[in-house]
Amino acid sequence: MMARMTTTTPQIAIPVPHSGDREYAERALPQYEEAVRRAGGQPVRIELDQTPAQIMKQIERCDGVLLPGSGADVDPQKYDAERHEKTAPPDPKRDTVDELLLQDAYNMHKPILGICYGLQTLNVYRSGTLVQDIESAIPHRAGRSVEKAHTVAVDPDSQLAAIVGVDRNNVEIPVNSSHHQAADIVGDGLRVVARSPMDGIIEALEGTLPGHFVLGVQWHPERSLTDSKELAVSAEKIFRAFVEAARARHAELAGEFEAAGR
Repeated sequence: MMARMTTTTPQIAIPVPHSGDREYAERALPQYEEAVRRAGGQPVRIELDQTPAQIMKQIERCDGVLLPGSGADVDPQKYDAERHEKTAPPDPKRDTVDELLLQDAYNMHKPILGICYGLQTLNVYRSGTLVQDIESAIPHRAGRSVEKAHTVAVDPDSQLAAIVGVDRNNVEIPVNSSHHQAADIVGDGLRVVARSPMDGIIEALEGTLPGHFVLGVQWHPERSLTDSKELAVSAEKIFRAFVEAARARHAELAGEFEAAGR
């Protein structure tokens, strides 16, 4: 029984990135889906035009949650802030789906991986706040055409450091960058585990609850899988760690349900 469960392909819920820009969504989403497949998981596309009941029926069968990037910005009202003039319009349908996914993941201790906007919506869901428009000489807005925008300094005592393989003698990894917002006040149960070393912008968060895989990165590892080895290696490790955490949680839940049925 256990041998079968450990080889089960984990199901990873991924919401469609944007409800109002299908062209962007159809261009971006396959990269996340392929990254999950390469790491041994099965992506489950969560459409945004569904009722909460339909969404919950889909995600209850999933073992992990991947929150992708988006062309939207989180509504500043969600963290009690006035809207900055450069803040993009929100996407209420995406927000609703993200909140349902996060609620389920926290209730059931399912692994969470937030990427770019996904980090931001995770932080706000946990009562954190955002920098609405970054002012820096570092090219955080470099975009998808720039393979390496800058480096991030990873906390050597973090789970992220163990995943990507940095140590106290070499804490920086190169990343791409395509964002104009970032986490500011960190949400409950999260901690900063990477920053841009030149300007201090938060680049990664992870959960503080032992045994629950929660990771948010501000860059786009799904875009780096086919880039140079310098970037691809850490990107592959992030997706592999996430999918393996989902596989382990699937086995744990299967064991719990089996025990409850005795």
